[in-house]
Amino acid sequence: MTGTQATGMMTSCDPGSDPHRPIGRRLDTERLQWGSLVLLFPAVALLVVLFLIPIGYSFYIGLTNLRLLGPTSIHYQFTGLTNVYQLARDSLFPNSLELTALFVLGSVAGTVVMGLVLAMLMQRSNTLVRIAVGGVVVLAWMMPAVTAGTTWYASTVAGGTIDALTRLGQTDFLHSNPLLIVTLANTWSQCGFAMLVFGAALRNIPQEVVEAATLENATAVQRFRLVMLPLLRPTIVTTVLLITLLSLGNFALIYVMTQGGPNNATNILSVYSYQQAFPYNNLAYGALIGDVMVLITAVFGFAYVRALKARI
Repeated sequence: MTGTQATGMMTSCDPGSDPHRPIGRRLDTERLQWGSLVLLFPAVALLVVLFLIPIGYSFYIGLTNLRLLGPTSIHYQFTGLTNVYQLARDSLFPNSLELTALFVLGSVAGTVVMGLVLAMLMQRSNTLVRIAVGGVVVLAWMMPAVTAGTTWYASTVAGGTIDALTRLGQTDFLHSNPLLIVTLANTWSQCGFAMLVFGAALRNIPQEVVEAATLENATAVQRFRLVMLPLLRPTIVTTVLLITLLSLGNFALIYVMTQGGPNNATNILSVYSYQQAFPYNNLAYGALIGDVMVLITAVFGFAYVRALKARI
């Protein structure tokens, strides 16, 4: 083979030497459509006015001496990191942060497990049972937080519904295990959402895959662990993140049941922020605690967006 022929073969094999290959940016890559900015302007304007500006103002308020009553209720001033130093020295803040983590973790674990179990049981039950059980669970989810909190308060205090049914005699479950009870109440109220999400995901699982595993003599546990659970993983991740965000901002349920007590046993960040801002008259410090919640929520929101992109 001559040098010219070898050079010709190397040139023909080189992708960069293809005369038909398009030069420049590929046409199938994502490009900014400038005309779409006009269509996005109303949504962006609402986002700025109703979200970004209030959040920015909240961060500014957290660095002032604003109070609910008194001279600084109107003529407040920027005080820099004074409130941040106070937050670092606050002995109740780490406890509130820990209670928030326990409340959210317990609520997420309970909601995801119960929602998945209910969705699987509903898939195997008859129509009458699905309508009855599904209606009750969805009704609990649709119930306002104030109503749900009042229901659980009336059921778990001494002489309440659970006490009357079990006949244990004036057992105050709410005050003996307050964080557990409010976590169960939140799980109960969010369970309907998880059941609906997992029910839709289970219906999208190809039955051929499950039947193939059955023909391979896989047990029910093996089919769930090796076949169904991997297919449900994206739905589980999305549900975990959504329940986390909903639980972080769940103020009304706990405030109706315990108001953060007894002895700050259920004083999660949302309740602690309210207590500092209104009963204790310190709006700036309450806003700063709320800003901490915003930062925590932003982290989980970013993780949610990344999880959605991973699914696409």
